[in-house]
Amino acid sequence: MRPADIDPGGINVTFKHLAAAAALIAAFATTTMTPVNAETFRLSHNTNDTTTWQKGAEKFNELLKEQSGGEMDVRIFPNAQLTGGDQMKQAEMVGRGALDFVVTSAINVTPLVPEMAVFSLPYLYNDYDDVDATTAGKPGERMTEILAKKGIVVLAWGENGFREVTNNVHPIKTPADMKGLKMRVAGPMYIDVMNALGANPQQMQWTETFSALQQGVVDGQENPIGAVIIPQRVYEVQKYITPWHYSYDPIFIGVSQKRWDSWDDKTKAMVKSAAEEAMTYQKKITREDTAKGIDFLKEKGMEVYEPSAEEIDAFRKATKPAFDTWAEKVGPDLVALFQDTISAGSKPAN
Repeated sequence: MRPADIDPGGINVTFKHLAAAAALIAAFATTTMTPVNAETFRLSHNTNDTTTWQKGAEKFNELLKEQSGGEMDVRIFPNAQLTGGDQMKQAEMVGRGALDFVVTSAINVTPLVPEMAVFSLPYLYNDYDDVDATTAGKPGERMTEILAKKGIVVLAWGENGFREVTNNVHPIKTPADMKGLKMRVAGPMYIDVMNALGANPQQMQWTETFSALQQGVVDGQENPIGAVIIPQRVYEVQKYITPWHYSYDPIFIGVSQKRWDSWDDKTKAMVKSAAEEAMTYQKKITREDTAKGIDFLKEKGMEVYEPSAEEIDAFRKATKPAFDTWAEKVGPDLVALFQDTISAGSKPAN
């Protein structure tokens, strides 16, 4: 066929038909791959998108998508974006059903549920075995019951970690070294702890803390190494760190009771399974990052002072008034449940 015999209009019509067909196929594929009843949920957490909090939330979304066949999707909002950076308000929003999911730490829930401070009582724990005995045992079950009364269903426990102290003034070796330091703290209990040590505590949202440290508004802060200090690059604005393990802080994935009650038993089991696997992963990578964290921080130029057992005991004695005050606030029976569980777990096997 000669070129002159080809009808250009016919070619255009053919291409138009092909393009229309391709569009229909693409549209069909999209509707086929994305279930009509797919639903997006919102999850808020305190820290930025480089932390193990974020990685745990991402793993939760990944597992939920997979197990639901794409019918459930979780949109993650780091830095407490949905509460204007107010990390304390996230749990309250979940409790009243204004937010679907939250990943937050125990100490950040204390304004709503004061009993949550029990996890972070100074020097309650010695090591991870003590921690795991409580979160996986009766104390964890009891805290789940208490949070449920506030409209929050705990799906699984994760880890923020043991909180270590950093500052820009001098190495902290004894309680006396804390005197006069302007310390950023996350919650009311830590205000009392810092006061007991003679420091000047200033409660501040985490989103404001980096710049406050950078500008010298505060001298120091305290947070876990693997979950916060390294991924949030605290070492860029702090010179000294003392791993004193003075307080432990778990995190958890929680869902609003309102959302939970809207699901059938199969969906509930699926969501809980995804949360448990995600928090197991999050705890694992947090502990791995913490284990290699001291060497990393030294490489980044931080001066590390590792206190002896005798020096740790001096900090324990100095913070005992804050322990006693908050033990009374959260309830002696609840504190006893934690202490008894820890003691039982530390006993040698018969």
